[in-house]
Amino acid sequence: MPAKPKPDAPVLLPIRLAWGEMDALGHVNNVVYFRYFESSRVAYIDRLGWRPIQKTTGIGFILQSVQARFRRPLVYPDTILVSSRLIKLEPDRFTLAHEVYSETLQDIAAVGEGTIVIYDYRAGAKVNMPDDLEKRIHALEAGQRPSPSA
Repeated sequence: MPAKPKPDAPVLLPIRLAWGEMDALGHVNNVVYFRYFESSRVAYIDRLGWRPIQKTTGIGFILQSVQARFRRPLVYPDTILVSSRLIKLEPDRFTLAHEVYSETLQDIAAVGEGTIVIYDYRAGAKVNMPDDLEKRIHALEAGQRPSPSA
């Protein structure tokens, strides 16, 4: 039975496939899926409202690892929904689960995970997550848009 996208994910990003994303074998190249994950991950971070704080504090994010498991090939034309949701929260990092849902296939085409480390760009080192950031993540996961003063 085909899987459905997760409607409760904080990020559900629609992306129209581009012809140029396909390879010589006639399906979307596996490297492109990591770009889909990236787009969804960036949307997640944007929804946290952290960028203005990063500019003043220097504390932001750096990708530690990303992985994918491919289930079904994607073929142009198609629109996909890429979801991101929290699956693990640690003192200095968090991990997001990603799913790529194909509207044409009506099924999950790929799943993956990305671990993001909290990083002080001024000091050049990882740091523990500020309380404010953790509150923003919990608010986003609860379906709320984090406020500027969350």
